[in-house]
Amino acid sequence: MFDLTCRGSSTTQPTQLFAKPQREPLKGGKVRSGLLARLMAATALFAAALQPTIVTAQDVQNQPVTTASATKRPNILFIIADDLNARLAPYGGEAITPNLDKLASQGLTFDRAYAQYPWCAPSRSSFLTGTRPDTVGVSNLTTPVRANLPDIRTLPQYFREHGYFAGRVGKIFHQGVPGGIGRAGLDDAQSWDVALNPSGCDVSDEDRLVNLTPGLPLGTAFTYLQHDCQDFQQTDGMVATQTIDLLRKHAGGDQPFFIAAGFYRPHVPLVAPKRYFDLYPTEGIRLPNAGSANVLPAARTWKNTDNFGMTEAEQKAFIRAYLASISFLDAQVGRLLKAVEELGLADDTIVVFTSDHGYLLGEHGEWQKQSLFEESAHVPLIFRVPGTKNAGKHSRRTVELLDIYPTLTDLAGLPHYRRNEGVSLKRLLDNPEDQSWTKPALSQVTGGRSVRTERYRYTEWAGGTRGRELYDHAADPKELNNLAADPRYAGAVELLRAMLPPAPVERLADKGSYDPDHDCIVPASRYTTSRGATGGGAPPAGMKICPGD
Repeated sequence: MFDLTCRGSSTTQPTQLFAKPQREPLKGGKVRSGLLARLMAATALFAAALQPTIVTAQDVQNQPVTTASATKRPNILFIIADDLNARLAPYGGEAITPNLDKLASQGLTFDRAYAQYPWCAPSRSSFLTGTRPDTVGVSNLTTPVRANLPDIRTLPQYFREHGYFAGRVGKIFHQGVPGGIGRAGLDDAQSWDVALNPSGCDVSDEDRLVNLTPGLPLGTAFTYLQHDCQDFQQTDGMVATQTIDLLRKHAGGDQPFFIAAGFYRPHVPLVAPKRYFDLYPTEGIRLPNAGSANVLPAARTWKNTDNFGMTEAEQKAFIRAYLASISFLDAQVGRLLKAVEELGLADDTIVVFTSDHGYLLGEHGEWQKQSLFEESAHVPLIFRVPGTKNAGKHSRRTVELLDIYPTLTDLAGLPHYRRNEGVSLKRLLDNPEDQSWTKPALSQVTGGRSVRTERYRYTEWAGGTRGRELYDHAADPKELNNLAADPRYAGAVELLRAMLPPAPVERLADKGSYDPDHDCIVPASRYTTSRGATGGGAPPAGMKICPGD
């Protein structure tokens, strides 16, 4: 049995500003001298940690690489969902997820885990290289992971070079959905021994979709389908089947494995067998308190704020489809977990479950991703490590997807990869409430930077020139009351601002808008200047440009 018994480094970590809720705000920028000294010192540590590591070619050459380990190392099963927010039962959400509930009961759930860039390709490029978005330099859906870091060792590649079999099924590096399903997309060939790209009935039956927002690109449009195909005929069902085949093939051998299962739901189109929709009666669907009146223009992902012309009934139908897709995903995860048990792998296989980012469902009047609000940046993250003494527990410490890479190498006993910019979570797996863990989480989008501590979220747009946001999660977990201009919180703003990345912030992206009366869009520049968009080829499937644009 692989046993988690060795505690990680006790080195002081960067600050989680005001981690324990305080009822009185900081007034006039003043805090008690002891607390201020601690926070300022920790902020300095964090700023130093953000400075890029200078890595020479000699450093890369000197990284130890082995083809086999002296003792059997733990296997890794890495499960990634697509566009999945934290509306799961382990997080108090309404989605029905008995298999993820079981996984949480066997492992440790991180309550405050965050994506570094809440958009598909940028997020995956970050956590699969263990580097921050500004380091890997991916901020769109077309840039390969090695465009700016040609010699980087990705997470699966690192395990492969240390004697592991590395295989993937489905979406791990970025693939367009639905257009890229069944294709390699931006996959990284040198990361894998085997890479499989299934495609099921959900792709072949796209003409049957219910489309609530015609004119939006198909991978963005609010679409769903209660499908009559069975689970195993859907792409995600095929991802589960082919992953189980890989597990079966590599169970019991001398070579450990790193197998990644990349599911496509709940990314739109929200296609799932009808029985999963039946779990959610329409009358039970509730719309969020949008709170859109106080949202900064810079914080919006689209110019218009009318829910894309969807009626309340249509919004509920879409949310219902999203929840149904989560339950369908959960069933496929359950198949993987069952296979791990039946193949005798449970005692020596680490299982990690997460998503590339969250997803807004009408909160703040916003939908989907590429937002720095909580629902967009927050992700589920569950680690099941054999031999853990903390099964079923939760950690309230703030962590990042960036931390997965160094955590897995640490747990597997592999040398630390110097280019990792995250921190191993092994200490928290040993002690979920470790009070010395003071690391905040950073998230960003084009023109925006955000820092999340256990109590606060602070966001700046265009370096603060286009607005600032401060939310006190102790009193305002829905982020409805922006305190950035409140003089009582000047001290908090000053310290949180110092935690943001020091690199220059790019120009704030322009916003597209949707015309529901004519089913067309006035596109943002990313649609008119990106490869394959209106400026460099045919528009994305389903996209209709408004006349005159």
